[in-house]
Amino acid sequence: MRLIIFDCDGTLVDSQHTIVERITAAFKGLRYTPPNPGAIRELIGLSLEETVQRLLPGSDALAVDRLVAAYQEQFIEHHRSEGSLEPLFPHADEVLRTLHSQGYLLGVATGKSQPGLEAVLEDHKLRDIFSTLQTADRHPGKPHPSMLHQAMTETGVEANDTLMLGDTSFDMVMAMNARVHPVGVVWGYHSADALRAAGARTVLGNYCDLLPCVEELWSEV
Repeated sequence: MRLIIFDCDGTLVDSQHTIVERITAAFKGLRYTPPNPGAIRELIGLSLEETVQRLLPGSDALAVDRLVAAYQEQFIEHHRSEGSLEPLFPHADEVLRTLHSQGYLLGVATGKSQPGLEAVLEDHKLRDIFSTLQTADRHPGKPHPSMLHQAMTETGVEANDTLMLGDTSFDMVMAMNARVHPVGVVWGYHSADALRAAGARTVLGNYCDLLPCVEELWSEV
């Protein structure tokens, strides 16, 4: 069996606008100066706690906890009132379903919480095609390899038969730490150069490139 693990934000769904808006609102609601949107986008993929710590240097644990809670409340309320705000990237749905039909095991490793990830997958009717879901509220954040190790344990797949697809350097370093195949994508939030510098074996230009990439990768093994 072969396992393909996807990051969520910036890889499966284009969530930058939602994340930037909700973090900005959380900061404003607690009377902190909101971060620069570019700074927020650069951190998408990390756990929410680490993101807040980086955006508010020197903050104590209480401030971090309050901002995390404020973000989560903002996100839940916005999702409840407006539904899905995170569109899939072009061709993601058809490529995911093709890989699933071909017998590949699929998983997710994300900085989102479990409820946040479940909501995204339910919105897009993709929950049933994923065999393993790993989230930052149950693991150390990226680039720690814990999420990938657990995904491989749950599916019984070895590292050489596992691929991590992600849009950030955090994903690529996590893949390297877990000794799985790191593959970057350019439609997310970090540049192709940053992905390669972090260890990406290759960088894909669109979702349709994933199918031949997978075939080529494991034809070499």
